[in-house]
Amino acid sequence: MFYYYDGGYLLLIIISTVLGLATQGYINSTYRKWSKVPASSGLTGAQVARNMLSEGGATSVGIVPIAGTLTDNYDPRDNNLHLSQDNLSGGSVASVAVACHEAGHACQNASGYAPMRVRTALVPIVNFASNSWMVVLIVGMMLGLAGLVQLAVILFAFSVVFELVTLPVEIDASRRAVKYLAAHGGGIDERGARSVLTAAALTYVAAALISVLQLLYLLGRTDER
Repeated sequence: MFYYYDGGYLLLIIISTVLGLATQGYINSTYRKWSKVPASSGLTGAQVARNMLSEGGATSVGIVPIAGTLTDNYDPRDNNLHLSQDNLSGGSVASVAVACHEAGHACQNASGYAPMRVRTALVPIVNFASNSWMVVLIVGMMLGLAGLVQLAVILFAFSVVFELVTLPVEIDASRRAVKYLAAHGGGIDERGARSVLTAAALTYVAAALISVLQLLYLLGRTDER
């Protein structure tokens, strides 16, 4: 009645660890490389993002600092771009690429981009599911209640759906950023942005793949019961 750390689960842990470390190492090295290359415009990440927001019809979006490195994000709840200091005030190709990517999310929100709307709608559900599925699973295993175990798998499935919906949202934001920099910057900006944002996209692909593999594992173990 209990799940245990079998060979399949150990393999899943190894794959998840390797993918996580590889993609994180790749984005870090790519970002460092392009953070040493000045953007052709001579503007900071915040300034380029502001210009992109204006062109994309998202003039009401604010730009505020956030602590950390590569912690940048767009939060539709406060309608602000949260940019790390390097990307807020830095003028490198990496800085403007990341800032424009986040501006791309704001432009998605302003234009009613469907996957973005679905992703935003899923956030409260996924927050609950991600915080509760493991507890439900453990209780179900301890009490030998198959219904609770199945409920835990369903809750985890919401997290997987969220990861899958996130992929087109992130890819589209990067597409918008590269397109903007291709039109308003030099060739170096476009090449660098494509490189940095492709590396970043791989982290989301890896996260989605890991979640799918974990869901398949849980479904397989549930069927064994």
